[in-house]
Amino acid sequence: MSTYKTMSYHLETERLILRPWAESDAAELSELVAERGKDAPTVEYTRTVIRKLLTETATTGFALLPVRRRDEGDFIGYCGLITGRSTVEEPEIAYELFRRAHGRGYATEAAGAVLDAAVATGRKRLWSTVATWNTPSLRVLEKLGFERDHVSTEDSGEVVWLTRALP
Repeated sequence: MSTYKTMSYHLETERLILRPWAESDAAELSELVAERGKDAPTVEYTRTVIRKLLTETATTGFALLPVRRRDEGDFIGYCGLITGRSTVEEPEIAYELFRRAHGRGYATEAAGAVLDAAVATGRKRLWSTVATWNTPSLRVLEKLGFERDHVSTEDSGEVVWLTRALP
């Protein structure tokens, strides 16, 4: 049994709403993945990914959540906690937004809400891993108080590991 509280799965900020995945999010998530420059996964495959995310949430007590703009109601990406390259005790914060949502502070706003939710679980540290070329994501993390720990080389290139102590 985990010594950590379950993360809140419904987070709201001034401009954003983060809530649990629904299979109806599959088409939009598929479009977001396609923006990476690869073929879009099928909607059915993406539904399978969403089911896996929901299962992981039930197991870990934390979640990667879809991000919607409050006023417009549109899906702009996701943000949350994942095991990723880390552990359940010290998870990674992760986020990805459609390019049309870049440069407006949404990533910082969503990640700040997730950071607060992580604190409420009782965790003491978070990690994040970001490709060295991804300067905007590195800036978001630095604004949130993450500090560089080390750089590793992976098949996809160099990755910066950042960490943030939690109160």
